[in-house]
Amino acid sequence: MSIARIYSTPKSAMQSGKARTDEWVFDWAPSEPKRIDPLTGWYGSGDTNRQVRLRFDTLEEAVAYAKAEGVAYEVEPRRQRPALRPKAYADNFRTDRLFNWTH
Repeated sequence: MSIARIYSTPKSAMQSGKARTDEWVFDWAPSEPKRIDPLTGWYGSGDTNRQVRLRFDTLEEAVAYAKAEGVAYEVEPRRQRPALRPKAYADNFRTDRLFNWTH
């Protein structure tokens, strides 16, 4: 019996915004190890579930799908990003700065 992993998509290193980080992904764990093809030397597997990645809008939808299909699952909690403090350019020139501003 294979186990599925449900997780929230992280922000890509190449993006600055939060687009597509609010969806949940349903991935199956590998049911067999990859093996090397003796003719080509490429890695392959007969596990076709690894090719399927399902996306859901909410965690509840992903869990409901896993329960309806009878698939064991693990949920990875969503990582919380620290809140960003807005800064103004004028703060660089304040007279009551706590540390010196140098070039």
